[in-house]
Amino acid sequence: MGTMLTVGAIALYLFIAIRFWQRFDRTYYSQSRFLLSALWLPLLLNASYRENFRRALLS
Repeated sequence: MGTMLTVGAIALYLFIAIRFWQRFDRTYYSQSRFLLSALWLPLLLNASYRENFRRALLS
């Protein structure tokens, strides 16, 4: 059961990172695409990043 949750969490993290990577051009950022995509979860604490993240995923 614990292994399934871990695999599911990793899969969800990667899915969201890839989706952000694909829609990166919809944000105000112009560089650090890999870094911003890989570290999306801790960066959600920043309000401006959270706004750009939401714009990329929902638009």
